[in-house]
Amino acid sequence: MKDKPLSPSQEVHLSNAKKVYVVNEGNYGSGNASVSLFDPGTGEVVEDYFKSRNNTYVGDVAQSLCRINGNYYLVVNNSKKILVCKEDFSKAGQINGLNSPRYILQISNQKAYVSDLYANGVSVINLNTNTKSGSIPCKGKTERMLMLYNKVFVTNTESPYLYVINSVKDAVEDSIYVGTWASSIVSDKNDKVWVLSGGESPHSVGRLSRVDPINNKVEAFFDFKMGDFPSNLCINKTRDSLYYLNSGICRFLVDDLNLPDKALIEGGTKNFYGLDINPNDYRIYAADALLFTERSNIYVFDVFGKQKNLFKAGINSNGFYFE
Repeated sequence: MKDKPLSPSQEVHLSNAKKVYVVNEGNYGSGNASVSLFDPGTGEVVEDYFKSRNNTYVGDVAQSLCRINGNYYLVVNNSKKILVCKEDFSKAGQINGLNSPRYILQISNQKAYVSDLYANGVSVINLNTNTKSGSIPCKGKTERMLMLYNKVFVTNTESPYLYVINSVKDAVEDSIYVGTWASSIVSDKNDKVWVLSGGESPHSVGRLSRVDPINNKVEAFFDFKMGDFPSNLCINKTRDSLYYLNSGICRFLVDDLNLPDKALIEGGTKNFYGLDINPNDYRIYAADALLFTERSNIYVFDVFGKQKNLFKAGINSNGFYFE
């Protein structure tokens, strides 16, 4: 395990392996958010990759990272901004005018949507100018989004409904009941939409719902036990296996008829906070936030749940981006 924080003047030597970016929230109000870069080819880690490239800090609460039109878009929640970075992660621009952005989703080469905690809507972004061009009313705290068949499905932690936006008209056209505290969403090999709702104990249980994106109907749902709080739904490259956090790391095949009785990877004393699957090698990446005040442990497991690697990232690692 190697851990190499670099100064801006140092050249970063990396292998040809596809890299893994770790999004580190930092502590709310402290401005210590960061992005860690992990090189699976060498096992080396660049502790604060954005700072090493730009000689400045990310800001307050890094929420998510994705790539659009060759640029990286880093959503910084409490700083109310989205940083736009070139391929080498040097800053190329910034999107302002947002309330509390969470995730950005590309709609076309010219347009993207941004979910938000406090905007009571989804922002429309002009990707040519990197500016906010409009807003789609959507009451509550919007979270992760997914696009299929020109529809954008939007989760909302303050509503038991999954909202459906017509991406051509930029307007909500439907809503689907999926249970309380819905925050993560994926699509499977059959183009079915899966939504994970965490529930709100002791009033409601968590639920995993399968939605037909053509008719906007729930085809099947699976309820968790009271006291469970499942989160961080993700899917593998072949889109036939769902993974989520529920104390440990659980796996659910899209053709299964029941939720698993036990976790694939037991949580034990770990405080799993982020989860995703590397599409390049099917390995499971899980972030242990420990006590939320120190640098996170990042565990890498193979498809059978065997630990293959462990490295340190920043404070409160919540997600990953895979090249």
